[in-house]
Amino acid sequence: MILIPVIDLKNGVVVHARAGERSSYSPIRSTLCGSHDPAEVIGALLHLHPFKSIYAADLDRIAGTGNNDAALDSIRTRHPDIELWVDAGIGTRAALREWGAKELGLPVVGSESLESFAEWRKIRESADVVLSLDFKGARFLGPAPLSHLGATWPSRVLVMDLIRVGTGRGPNFSRIAEIRHRAVASQVFAAGGVRGALDLKCLAAIGATGALVASALHDGRLGRAQLARFTRNVQSRGRRP
Repeated sequence: MILIPVIDLKNGVVVHARAGERSSYSPIRSTLCGSHDPAEVIGALLHLHPFKSIYAADLDRIAGTGNNDAALDSIRTRHPDIELWVDAGIGTRAALREWGAKELGLPVVGSESLESFAEWRKIRESADVVLSLDFKGARFLGPAPLSHLGATWPSRVLVMDLIRVGTGRGPNFSRIAEIRHRAVASQVFAAGGVRGALDLKCLAAIGATGALVASALHDGRLGRAQLARFTRNVQSRGRRP
């Protein structure tokens, strides 16, 4: 199982995402560090566990109100060995090209940002990206065909439930299992609601490749010993990432 910490960026700082209500997000409060600075928060996460990848959501780009390029550049400079996955509100192939020129991270294309299914096909033809299938409760956010045409998905797919982000409600296991079944040749990552090691074990049992985690790291529900124990237990059972 691959665990990927999440940082949500707004106005240059890390904020606490909760239930997809982005206008009300406030600077993060973490037991790991006392800073809101993105590079410092990531440093604290890496001190907790040797994560290989970090997911960053540029909320200002997603909303079309600005960007967090300076923060992302600082992360790249201070943590060059980390693979940085970035949702920068990419909705068209032209936007993908502009993002690629910045070299700020691996592009995550959120379905909520896509202009159309036709643009998604153009994006898939031009680059290897991570796809985020975005939901808000029962509602799929994005071009309807994308939610069920697994043959059009790339090698890595996130199942993002914004309603569950930062709320402690737990992942939507049935939806993740359903999408895992539809994934023809894609690794599936759960995003939103992970509460602790038990959720991670359940996700592994239904075939998820990994999970995005945030609140459970910052409030201590997933600590250093738990992360190490979970990784060891999964490896000892011979699970493949």
